[in-house]
Amino acid sequence: MTVQGKPRKAAVAAWIGSALEYYDFFIYGTAAALVFSKIFFPSSSPATGTLLALATFGVGYLARPVGAFVLGHVGDKFGRKKVLVATLVMMGASTFLVGCLPTYHDMGLLAPVLLVVLRLMQGFSVSGEQAGANSMTLEHAPANRRAYYTSFTLNGTQAGQIIATAIFLPIAALPEEQLLSWGWRVPFWLSIVVAAVGLVIRRTLEETPAFEQEVATNTVARMPLAVLFREQWRDVLRVVVAAVIASVSTIFTVHALSYAVNTMGLERGPMLWVGVLANVAALISIPLWGSLSDRIGRKPVFVGGSLGCAVLMFAYLWSISIGNYALIFIVGILMFGVVHSATSGVWPSFYGEMFTTRVRLSGMAIGTQIGFAIAGFAPTVATALAGTGPESWLGVSLITAALCLVNVAAVATARETYRVPTEELGLDRRLAV
Repeated sequence: MTVQGKPRKAAVAAWIGSALEYYDFFIYGTAAALVFSKIFFPSSSPATGTLLALATFGVGYLARPVGAFVLGHVGDKFGRKKVLVATLVMMGASTFLVGCLPTYHDMGLLAPVLLVVLRLMQGFSVSGEQAGANSMTLEHAPANRRAYYTSFTLNGTQAGQIIATAIFLPIAALPEEQLLSWGWRVPFWLSIVVAAVGLVIRRTLEETPAFEQEVATNTVARMPLAVLFREQWRDVLRVVVAAVIASVSTIFTVHALSYAVNTMGLERGPMLWVGVLANVAALISIPLWGSLSDRIGRKPVFVGGSLGCAVLMFAYLWSISIGNYALIFIVGILMFGVVHSATSGVWPSFYGEMFTTRVRLSGMAIGTQIGFAIAGFAPTVATALAGTGPESWLGVSLITAALCLVNVAAVATARETYRVPTEELGLDRRLAV
């Protein structure tokens, strides 16, 4: 394969693998918002059941920091490819088994306990997915197009969400009895096919030149985590804080869907279509934003996207509160499909460029997964603090805006890296604000 072809192959493999991996991850979020409160927590009040169901979604994020430490070490010591293959196997198995679970009516409290265990397995798996795919693509990419190529990892994530939501559209249209008895299981069972296809694709990947150079020169860190926290702990902390921007995604995907359907009584179908169309828009927007940041820098694009999300979340949740479907579609697509995509198109390169090759995968994995763990509980925390009533949209919007501003502070104080040669990334750790 030509030198020019390798970045494309790495980007395509990252896109497909991420799409398949995040299909599994997002069908859980959709099911948690629509059905889990009724089949796993039926003895609770509707509001409590919804809160508990959303909490099981957030529990998956608790395992992500643990998985990041383990898979980060493996990826930096033994190679990026091994991590990418392992994550697909774990995700496919755990997701398939969710579809096989008995409900509360069948097994009582053991059913939600098993649900939480499998969700933890999902979280452990996904902790190494994006960091592995981003490291693989960044290290294959030309120095002046790193953001463009790495953006396809997040582009694949959006594709996975489209597939997950699209699968649930006909399922959600089933009569209530069929939906709650067998319909919700079908998307989870399909994950076995997803895992098989993804495994074939990932096994054809070549290891990155940067990692192979480390192996050839015997400079692979024996204990990557020790090197990471000795030399680049500030960068890990910065990524943790910046990664809370993922709260916009979890609020949009899980909380807003639950608020619209369970609180405001809006139809499931149209609300699922908002997610599908927003993610279609993101498929186009993400690589464009990545390409723009290759020309003007990571920070202005990232900060602009974060500030835009802080404002637009108010408009989106308010449009749900008044039941205006046209406004819901317009604002939802604009916020998540276009504006939020500015952050998604930049962070895969921006975070990876903070670290040296020796600790890149572990640095990205640990930093992002701790930040994502915070974001994963954003729907639960927002629901607990703002309540579940019709007027709760304002409190949730304020919480989301505050998290966006936290991200802006972290990004604004980071050094700009878009013009730094790949082999020099992470070596200059002085702030360039």
